[in-house]
Amino acid sequence: MENKVRFGIVGTGTIAHRFAEAIKNVPEAELVAVASRTSENAEKFGDEFNIPVRFAGYEKMAQSDLIDAAYIAVPHSGHIECSCLMMRGGKHVICEKPMAVNTREAEEMLACAKENNVLLVEAMWARLVPGTIKLLELVKNGVLGEIRGVEGKFCYTMDEDEMDHHVFKPENGGGSLLDVGVYGLNFASWYLGKDVESISAQSDFYNGTDSHTCAILKYKNGAIAELSSATLLRKPNEGYVYGTRGYAHVNRFYAPQEIELVLNDGKREKIATPYKGNGFEEQIAHFCDCANKGLKESPVVTPEQTLYITKQMDEIRKIVGVTYPQDEQ
Repeated sequence: MENKVRFGIVGTGTIAHRFAEAIKNVPEAELVAVASRTSENAEKFGDEFNIPVRFAGYEKMAQSDLIDAAYIAVPHSGHIECSCLMMRGGKHVICEKPMAVNTREAEEMLACAKENNVLLVEAMWARLVPGTIKLLELVKNGVLGEIRGVEGKFCYTMDEDEMDHHVFKPENGGGSLLDVGVYGLNFASWYLGKDVESISAQSDFYNGTDSHTCAILKYKNGAIAELSSATLLRKPNEGYVYGTRGYAHVNRFYAPQEIELVLNDGKREKIATPYKGNGFEEQIAHFCDCANKGLKESPVVTPEQTLYITKQMDEIRKIVGVTYPQDEQ
């Protein structure tokens, strides 16, 4: 086996827990450190996952020679600072999605990766799970014919005692579009490509963030994507890929564990595509493979893709009127 990639986790929230659980199932990876703003949180998380090294503050991890790579799991607004801190310390970085609050930040982060000759990948885990890979294969093989439409909904509602969450704070890059709408935009681009002719969108708002956004993307070939995201409205998180020969229906559209095919000739089929664990294992293994091969970017979750989706989110925010303090810099 190639050398194990030694990881440190930056942040100790929900998504960090999921990464820490998944890394146990990836032989190519080893979790050796965790960093938090407070010693208490670092110690608590370290105890929970039996992590040997705990840092109070992110600078010490960036300077440490105990890790090869950092997983950035802080709120969106902290992605650029923490990622660049780690990259300047010579660490490879896998950064939670969206990688950046806006295009300027994304470009700065990618430039920082080049300057420091390290690997930087957005943690778009959904692109690497078996269900996405299988559905892409079915589309490529023409099972659905020519793809003419995509629908994707990722909508949830927060509890009343969670209204202080960073997803409702503009200064944190809050709102449904960046939090979960990023999945819908990626989903549309996977199956319809990037020849978008026009975008229209509408949003509902809470505290200056978009609490419900619906976007329609019209492609140059006439195809249409209908996407919605929400933080205060529950909808079925399902998706459809429509082709001239039939359609595919997927629950948890961005990372399906089952694909239902409904073809025009009457044929119906369900294809099971389970994760290895919680869905993060595949992205960790892919990142390790890239690092071990000396790659400075992923050939699957490419910098170009990250920039493309970030620019789309900037455009949609401009349409609906959502701005962040980071936009003024």
